[in-house]
Amino acid sequence: MELIRSYISIYYIEIIIALIVVFFLLFISTIVSLIKTRKLREKYIALVRGIEGINIEDLLIKSDRDIRDIQRDLELFQQNLNTMETKLTFAIQKIGFIRYNAYYNMGSELSFSIALLDNFQNGFVFTSIYGREQSVCYAKPVKDGESNIPLSAEEIIAIERALKGENIEFSKQRRVKA
Repeated sequence: MELIRSYISIYYIEIIIALIVVFFLLFISTIVSLIKTRKLREKYIALVRGIEGINIEDLLIKSDRDIRDIQRDLELFQQNLNTMETKLTFAIQKIGFIRYNAYYNMGSELSFSIALLDNFQNGFVFTSIYGREQSVCYAKPVKDGESNIPLSAEEIIAIERALKGENIEFSKQRRVKA
């Protein structure tokens, strides 16, 4: 013990300086820790903003559950979208139309042919021939852009317009003697 007292009495200035340096280092370390804790607390408050009395673990579990629910809903939406796209390919997508005079000396181009086709070029061509005494309407099936029933020139034009995506209406006179 005497040895320690003699050592302290000889080196007391160096020991005091070392203690002051250690004190300042601990003081700086405490300040840095307080600043880091404050920043961490601000981040935590931003994370659970507006939620009182919530445990961060419960919040993360709830967020994970919500994400899984959203993923499930997204997969269901994608399946429904694929089903709708498949069904849409069989819906009427291509339309071709032409108006014309079916009989000589009949004005106003009241006769017409309209082709209604799906994405696979299947559907029908509908024709209405207007006459003074009577009007006739009929439809012919179309498969792969063609019909197994003979088509008139106007019906062929209507199908070609539907296949090309042309819905431009222009006149074509057809003179049939009545």
